[in-house]
Amino acid sequence: MIKVASYNIRKGVGTDRIRSPERILAVLHEIDADVIALQEADRRFGRRAAILGPDHLSDHGSWKALPFGARPLSSGWHGNVLLVRRDVQVVDCEAIHLPTLEPRGAVMADLRIRGQALRVVGMHLDLSGLMRRRQADAILAHLDASTQQLPTVMMGDLNEWTRSSGCLKDFGARFHFATTGPSFHARRPVGRLDRIMASPDLAITDCGVHVSHASRWASDHLPIWAKVETA
Repeated sequence: MIKVASYNIRKGVGTDRIRSPERILAVLHEIDADVIALQEADRRFGRRAAILGPDHLSDHGSWKALPFGARPLSSGWHGNVLLVRRDVQVVDCEAIHLPTLEPRGAVMADLRIRGQALRVVGMHLDLSGLMRRRQADAILAHLDASTQQLPTVMMGDLNEWTRSSGCLKDFGARFHFATTGPSFHARRPVGRLDRIMASPDLAITDCGVHVSHASRWASDHLPIWAKVETA
C-alpha cells in the first residue's frame, strides 16, 4: 500500500495572510504520505525561489524534492513539486510542457516504492475551462507516448468546479477518481478543486481530505490523500 497526497500550498501563505513554510511542513508531517504533489510551491515572481527550500527539507523534512527546477532557487516546474520519502528510488523524472495562458504546468516521475513501480503526475491546471481540456489532452498524450506503461497516479489542483464534465470527463475516461471530498476553501470547503486519480491497474483503498487545526490555517486549500495498491 502506498499513500499519496496533493496540496496547493499557496506559496506558503495561510488564511491569516502569514507566510510560514514551517506550518506547511507541520501539515505534511500530519499527512505522512510516501509521495506528495505540491502546487504553488515556488514564489511567483523574481527568482521563483522554492517555498520549501533544501534547508527546510534537510532540517525538518522526511522527504526530498525531485529536480524539476529550471531556475537555481526553484524546486519545481511552474510551482509544481513532487516530494518523495528519502528511501524512495527515483527512476526518472521530467517536466510536462502544457499549452497555457498563465503559469501552469505538470511534472512526472517514475518511482520504486517498497519494491512497487509507480508513475506519478502532479499538475496545476488553468482557470479557463477550454484550456484545462487542452492541458488534460496534453498530459494524456504524454503518458501515451511513454515507451513503458506503469501503474499511474495523477493528482493536483484541477481548478474544475463541475462534477463530471470538462477535464474531469477527459481524465475519467481513462482513470478513476478518489472520492476525497471538497478541499477549497480551507475555512469552509465547498469546492472539489483538488483531485487524485488512479489508473485501472491500481485500487484506491482509502482516501480523504486532511482536516486539522494546522491545515485550516496553513493554506487556502486543504490537502487531500489516498492509499493505493495494485489491483
